[in-house]
Amino acid sequence: MKKVLIINGGQNFGHSGGKYNQTIADNTLEVLKEFENVEVKITNVGEGYDKNEEVEKFVWADYIIYHTPIWWFQLPNGLKKYIDEVFTAGHAKGIYMSDGRTSDNPKINYGTGGMLGGRKYMVTTSWNAPETAFTLPGEFFNETSVDNGPLFGFHRMNSFVSLEKIESFHFHDVEKNANIERDMKLYREHLTTVFEKELKPQLV
Repeated sequence: MKKVLIINGGQNFGHSGGKYNQTIADNTLEVLKEFENVEVKITNVGEGYDKNEEVEKFVWADYIIYHTPIWWFQLPNGLKKYIDEVFTAGHAKGIYMSDGRTSDNPKINYGTGGMLGGRKYMVTTSWNAPETAFTLPGEFFNETSVDNGPLFGFHRMNSFVSLEKIESFHFHDVEKNANIERDMKLYREHLTTVFEKELKPQLV
C-alpha cells in the first residue's frame, strides 16, 4: 500500500476564491481512487491545520502532491506560512535533521541533512500567465520554464528535505481563457501516467 499526501494550497484571498485548485485536488483524488493500492490523506491549507499533525503526514507519506496557485510569481501567503511552520516543526522529527554540513568542513555538503529520503513529490501550479509567456522569445519570462524560474526555490526546498521530484504539471491562462474540461483531462492523463509508472510492481 502506497501512501499519498495531497496538499491543497488554494485559498480565499482578494479576487481568488481557491475554487480552481480545489477542482485540481478533487481530480487528483479521483485518479488516485482508480489505483487499488493507494491510501490518501488531504490537507486543505486554507481550512487550517495542526503543524505537528502535518509533520506526521509528511513522514507517513510515500508521495506528496502540492497544488498551488501562483500569486505575484510566488507561492501564496497561506501555503508559504504552512511550509515555514510545518518544516520548522519537523526539525529532528522526520523532515530534516540539519543543513548537512559539519563544523570540520562547513563549505561542503549543504542541503544534505534531509530526513524524507525515499519519498517523492510533485507540484501543480495555476497561472494567469499563458504558457507562451515562458516559451516565446521576447516574452515576459525570457524563455525560462516555471520549474527553472519561479519554482526554482520551491524545488530546492524539497530537495533540502531529501524529497525526489516527479514531473510537474502547470495550468496556464486560467483567469482569462480557462478551459477546465480540457485542462483537467490533460492533467488526469498526466497523473495516471505518473502513478502507473510509480506503482508498477518492480521486477526482481
